[in-house]
Amino acid sequence: MRSADFGLLPPGAGFSGFQIVSSGKPKPARLKPAVSVLLIGCFLPFLAAAQTASSGKTVNLTESKTMASGDFFRLILKNHPVARQAALFTQQAKSEIRLARGEFDPKLEAFYENKQLFDEKKTEQVDYYHHWESVLKIPLWIGELKGGYERNVGTYTNPETTTGNAGLVFAGISMPLPISRDFVIDQRRAALRQAQVFRNIAEADRVKEINKLVLNAAKDYWEWYFAYNEYTMLQEAFTFADVRYRAVRGRVTEGDLAGIDSVDAQTALQDRTIRLQQVTVDLANARLLLSNYLWGENDVPLELPDDIVPEGFGSDRTAVNAATLQRLRDLAQANHPELRKLVFKNDQLVIERRFLRDRFKPNARLNYNALSTSANIMPADLGMAYLRNNYKWGFEFGFPIFLRKERGKLSLNEIKIEQNDFERQQANREILNNIQAAYNDLQNLDILIRQQEALIANYRRLRDAEVQKFDNGESSLFLINARETKLIDEQVKLFSFKTKYAKEKAELLWAAGLSSWDEL
Repeated sequence: MRSADFGLLPPGAGFSGFQIVSSGKPKPARLKPAVSVLLIGCFLPFLAAAQTASSGKTVNLTESKTMASGDFFRLILKNHPVARQAALFTQQAKSEIRLARGEFDPKLEAFYENKQLFDEKKTEQVDYYHHWESVLKIPLWIGELKGGYERNVGTYTNPETTTGNAGLVFAGISMPLPISRDFVIDQRRAALRQAQVFRNIAEADRVKEINKLVLNAAKDYWEWYFAYNEYTMLQEAFTFADVRYRAVRGRVTEGDLAGIDSVDAQTALQDRTIRLQQVTVDLANARLLLSNYLWGENDVPLELPDDIVPEGFGSDRTAVNAATLQRLRDLAQANHPELRKLVFKNDQLVIERRFLRDRFKPNARLNYNALSTSANIMPADLGMAYLRNNYKWGFEFGFPIFLRKERGKLSLNEIKIEQNDFERQQANREILNNIQAAYNDLQNLDILIRQQEALIANYRRLRDAEVQKFDNGESSLFLINARETKLIDEQVKLFSFKTKYAKEKAELLWAAGLSSWDEL
């Protein structure tokens, strides 16, 4: 009877990870029945290794290094483009504040206009006028300071604005009266205060983006953990199935077993070969997906080395009790980025409401300018007699009779405030419920893990008993393979539960608006 030997290549030997190699005509060793039975039961070390893995320890490859989830997240936050992009929210907020403060910057303006016309009757050039004005405006928190120089001369210059050849120097102030709009708050001050609030909104957006990045990274990290452990388990299961097949084939050749037993052993080996092929691809894809988060200095993308393996599950099995749940709820209500955004948005709307209410006041403004034909005026010269005779002042007043525009804007603002309040109430309720749902899933998964571990222990006892019965001639290889296959499936299911548990803990943190348990 000729058959194929199944050999396993090292993990780095190719994408598939293994291949089927024909060994030609086998030359089985002459084995004693007792030795053959020992070889048939040689899968026991694999099951011991699987039991160790189920207790929280990761089976590492030879000379491999472990990547802890915390180290992985710190590397992401240091160099990942999304993390660096989130930091730009803070820079954007600073730019918005600088933009708003620009409305308080001093401004220098200059104006010049000249008109000349040739008079054909007098055959001469007529100088109609020369108008020159330069002014420096310094905005104040309330009102504005102005100072400058003007010169208006010419044959047809309006006598009211004529200054003489020396020109006129002026300095004065323009400010709203206490009963007027713009005295308590104006457009500039409202914009600056809203920009300062926007800085807090930008920080909430930054935290929100970071939390989302860490959540996605955590999910992909634990998918890698699952793929690696499933691959390791099936690799060892394949190895021991291959040893068992060789032992059975030797006993068939000696006539100790029926030929159908060799087919049964080979079928089990082929089944594990197929499964190993699939999980090898899954592991390769999981590594590629995780590499998306790895970036070095100068925006250099990094690849996850083949000798790096995930950390064990033990640290993430730490139970979340009721006290921790309450702490998460309190932190979420106080610091969740989504709630903070809505709170700060309300602050901006309140500032806008204060400004719009100020629009209901009349526009009453006082302007005063001290005048001089010389810029070399001394403080001692500024007596009452000088100020009573060298000045220009004025008064502005305006008031919309129906105030429809002002009332309409204020009404829209109050609607926005009410809408924002409703949105905040709903967001708060959803966040608390999401925290509770994640907590419930964690509690359930913790129970499932314990039950699955107990189930695996029972399947292990059934497998051991089947091996003992086979040794006594009371069972068959088919039943042993069936027991062992079921045990392997339950081990994979246990790793699946552990993966879901770790991912659900990340979901719980994200639901609470946190990215690390260190923030508790």
